[in-house]
Amino acid sequence: MKTTNYYNTFIEVAEDCPVKAAEVPPMRGEKTIANIEFELLIDNPYEFTSDDVLFHVYAAKNHLKTKEFDLEREQFFSKGQACFRASPLTKRYGWGAHFDAEGKMAIYAVESEEYKRFSKDRSLTQVKAVRSKKA
Repeated sequence: MKTTNYYNTFIEVAEDCPVKAAEVPPMRGEKTIANIEFELLIDNPYEFTSDDVLFHVYAAKNHLKTKEFDLEREQFFSKGQACFRASPLTKRYGWGAHFDAEGKMAIYAVESEEYKRFSKDRSLTQVKAVRSKKA
């Protein structure tokens, strides 16, 4: 299985992120990828890996039943998936993502003290979210 997990890493918001302060992704009818990721991570810091979050989004968007999870997860990760650097939270809504030594993640608002601390922590691998527009 392929993985999107990071360890001891901080993903900073994209250089072309349009907000200076983090935003809660707005609800527009059916939940978006950003809504699902945000709800899962804001209420459960350091409980999930990137793989867990991405599969949860896939399961929710495809209305999978719990009994289908194991087989579907194996199939989902049998091919490469975009990592959390491509998440709308890190690209559009102003949330950085910290991954601990176990690969568990939490999100932090770009204007927060925690974000500033993680972005300066040289013991972490520092990466930026993917830009929305080509340079």
